[in-house]
Amino acid sequence: MSGLFITFEGGEGAGKSTQTRLLYTALSEMGYVVHLTREPGGSPGAEALRELILFSEAPLSQRAQALAHMAARADHLDSIILPALLRGEIVICDRFHDSTLVYQGYGLARGDATSLDFIRSLRGLLACEPDLTLMLDVPPELGAARVAARGGKLDRYEREEAAFHERIAEGFDKVAREAPERVKRVDARRAPDEVATDILSIVTPYLPS
Repeated sequence: MSGLFITFEGGEGAGKSTQTRLLYTALSEMGYVVHLTREPGGSPGAEALRELILFSEAPLSQRAQALAHMAARADHLDSIILPALLRGEIVICDRFHDSTLVYQGYGLARGDATSLDFIRSLRGLLACEPDLTLMLDVPPELGAARVAARGGKLDRYEREEAAFHERIAEGFDKVAREAPERVKRVDARRAPDEVATDILSIVTPYLPS
């Protein structure tokens, strides 16, 4: 595929939605064809599953949650991401595989090896990895404060206790250390424009000529 697939990762309140929009605007102004999307969601079928995953009051087992995320991702890939990449376009996605591994594997399953292997096996079946992942780092307490200030309805994961979000931070740290060639960490404690400047400098060498 001749396109470029960029994903954003990080815990709650890291600023992913803001930074994906800023990068989308910057690259569009440079003349690139860019698709901005998100997970869970991004396609009609995946958006329907998003409501089940994030906002349904029905309890879901850990494996069921992982499978629901992967089902939504499969539709998203088939409907939106892969066709755009085949056309040589740039796709920017707010969350992807790493979030499923971290939230379900390290957050809910507390790093249980069987759960992590299950999620990694599903990831392998979908056979699509980002070219570049930007991991926005913020301390969990700052992320929680940002979520509280934002207001609105909290989703299934935002409602989890502080210890869960500590495990999320540790999980993302492990992901970044295990894949340094793909995952680039960004200090997201700063003002949005400062973070956006750093992100664009990281992305620029990856851009199609």
